[in-house]
Amino acid sequence: MFHRIFKLIFAGLIFATAIWQFTEGYIGNGIFLILLSLIPVLLYYKNEFILLAFLRLRKQDFTGAQKWLAYIKNPETALVRKQQGYYNYLHGIMLSQTNLTQAEKYFKKAVELGLNMDMDLAVAKLNLAGVALTRRRKLEATNLLNEAKKLDKQGMLKDQIAMMKEQMKKM
Repeated sequence: MFHRIFKLIFAGLIFATAIWQFTEGYIGNGIFLILLSLIPVLLYYKNEFILLAFLRLRKQDFTGAQKWLAYIKNPETALVRKQQGYYNYLHGIMLSQTNLTQAEKYFKKAVELGLNMDMDLAVAKLNLAGVALTRRRKLEATNLLNEAKKLDKQGMLKDQIAMMKEQMKKM
């Protein structure tokens, strides 16, 4: 993994080469190099290892996702703020299967750092509500469920939210 500054420097060098190709009369090469210079810029904002971990999670391969996330050595310096949020979000999802205490820590950090999509934020808050419910913190769970319901604009978490509210009524 390249440091994020190197990604921008690399993109700048490719872009400069594209300009040079334009001045030499090789228009096709210049256009190709400009398009090629967009890849490091994209990877500046979307970390490649986080993208690969998301692909592994879609296949329910938690060990594979953990392997890709392990390639990120120092997330505080190697990732921008939103990427750090997704890094913690992915760790929280993986740990929610086994260790709720650690999962809660990661989900809280992910919510604090911020996530790009409302759906991801709703899932994080829903998981935090589940952890609060298992710890008998009904008021906190209710607040988190209401926030998750507001963020779930497509209604994809409707069943999970209803199920959790039913569990809260039984408490």
